[in-house]
Amino acid sequence: MAYYTAPVLVPILYRRAFFSIDGLTWSIQMGGTVAIFLTVAVICRAIGRVTNSEYQKFIKSLCDAKAGGSAEHKKLLSGYDFEFVHSPIQFSWNHLEKDDQKQGMDISAPETPKNGFIGQITGPLSKVLGYFAIHSFGRRLIYPGTLSFMQSAMAPALEQGRAKLVEEHGGQRAKLQCRLGNEIDTMFVDKRGNESGSINRDTLVVTCEGNAGFYEIGCMATPLDCGYSVLGWNHPGFWGSTGVPLPDQEASAIDIVMKYATKGLNFQPENIIIFAWSIGGYTATWAAMNYPDVKAVILDATFDDLEPLAIARMPDSWRSLVTAAVRTHMNMNIAEQLIKYPGVIKLIRRTNDEMITTVEPPQPTSLRSNRGNNLLIKLLQYRYPNIVKGKCIEVLWRWLECGRAQQILMWSQYNIDKDICSSIISSAQEHSTSYPVELGEEMGEHQRIILSLYLADKYMAQYDSTHCTPLPANFLQLPLTDQVETSYEIVDNID
Repeated sequence: MAYYTAPVLVPILYRRAFFSIDGLTWSIQMGGTVAIFLTVAVICRAIGRVTNSEYQKFIKSLCDAKAGGSAEHKKLLSGYDFEFVHSPIQFSWNHLEKDDQKQGMDISAPETPKNGFIGQITGPLSKVLGYFAIHSFGRRLIYPGTLSFMQSAMAPALEQGRAKLVEEHGGQRAKLQCRLGNEIDTMFVDKRGNESGSINRDTLVVTCEGNAGFYEIGCMATPLDCGYSVLGWNHPGFWGSTGVPLPDQEASAIDIVMKYATKGLNFQPENIIIFAWSIGGYTATWAAMNYPDVKAVILDATFDDLEPLAIARMPDSWRSLVTAAVRTHMNMNIAEQLIKYPGVIKLIRRTNDEMITTVEPPQPTSLRSNRGNNLLIKLLQYRYPNIVKGKCIEVLWRWLECGRAQQILMWSQYNIDKDICSSIISSAQEHSTSYPVELGEEMGEHQRIILSLYLADKYMAQYDSTHCTPLPANFLQLPLTDQVETSYEIVDNID
């Protein structure tokens, strides 16, 4: 509180003469009293710990684990919840083989456009101001989960969530050290070897939380309900993880998490699904771009780019500053990363999403402004450039801004047969080993519109909910190549 209220409190204290000789004398006296009180409290706590047999057992387990103790010592330590900063590192970037230490592909931040002579003068100034904006209040607005008072308020719920993961699901908490030196707090629930478990138990779901989400109470619950093995982790600066959630540190964090999944937990990439919610789509798509052999990527309530959302939340007069700040220091270009992943993708749009909309003020019923639409269209334009173009894009926008009933009506008006569309797409992909696919160059406009609507329905599932509602388990059930839930009628043919 003192940190965030200092700009207001210091002038008030100055006016009330707290910085005069008398004021400083009184402050020193009060400080001495507080110091004595805290010293006595620390001594009492130390005596309590020394005389507590359970605490002595914990300290012995911790010291043995830090000294490189056996698996039994580490198992004993997993039975305690304590300040994570004291936990030993269990998997480190420095311990990987040289071939595994290669830095992943990254997409550099584009330069802020300069408009003539005035732009050349104001451009560097905007970047400097953008730096201070991002590193002061900007990143805290983007990632409120890093705020200490929020973490303090959520501490009981987080502790309870960790206890549930450990006690009910056999969760294994581990500290990972990434390439940039940050320590990442992770939780792994292993369903392998559970013969009575789900058929999904041999598949690992790596979860990526939102801007105020923690694995303890976040989206780990959904894949656990489906019977998957699950690996959750906290953003840099979130609870047990160190650092700050800037793009380079986020990328470094998800990189070590994926290395831990493949090298430490021995899951093959083809048995890994990456599941993200909201801004977690940035780290999820970074991982998909650098680990293209993963089984699938599922993005729930995720947007295409941070810049439009940031502009919509700030005064219009700040537009150039916001653009410079985001593009230079917080360039979360999710769509650009997603198109570099060649595998199975499922997007989930929440029809009442109030967070990733650009209308001001946000209106959940305005489906057109949901940036998940932009993510879908950019993906389809890249993968099927000869289909999703021209009038097809206009029709797609009309379909995306409609409610469910209107979408069903459009589906019927264009006489869409899912089986025929599926066979056309599958046939084209059999003759193409990568994206983009050449299909559609010889097709008429009507046929391209039909395939565009089919592809939009195939890639995007819809959930009638707001942004923060937990996702039902049926959205993560395999196979992911088909629409999760549809009420469209199959009609005669595609012609």
